[in-house]
Amino acid sequence: IKIKGVNDSKIVTEEKRDQVFELLTTDPKILWAVKIVDSQRIDEINILQATFEAMSGAVAALEPTQAVLVDGPHVPPQLKEKFGKLASPLVGGDAVCFSIAAASIIAKVTRDRLMAQLDLEHPGYALGKHKGYGTAAHLAAIKTLGPSPVHRRSFE
Repeated sequence: IKIKGVNDSKIVTEEKRDQVFELLTTDPKILWAVKIVDSQRIDEINILQATFEAMSGAVAALEPTQAVLVDGPHVPPQLKEKFGKLASPLVGGDAVCFSIAAASIIAKVTRDRLMAQLDLEHPGYALGKHKGYGTAAHLAAIKTLGPSPVHRRSFE
């Protein structure tokens, strides 16, 4: 499968990401899943373990899976245990591997859309604008308004 514009989500424009997201998620030949881990769970287990949990949950939703490529230096322990040598890390994978780049775009667009929805539910934090990243404006809003119910309490 080849879809023009699939690349590292950090270098693809928002407009192009949205277009590619629609192509990826509506093509019946492409199997995909997203697992969302909420802020309370992140506070319980930490951001890295929550990332691993989300990856493992997404893979579990795609059963049967034969092998897994992970963008980054580490394979989640849950995937390593299940797939052994068929679970491989690939640093910079979203720049060189179609499936990792596609997953990167799906994850980024899903998160951005979630932040836009949370922005409507929790006005004043501009979550839709900075997408929840710790920008100066975001940190100032937390200082002024206090954390919302969806903010992590363990963030430093």
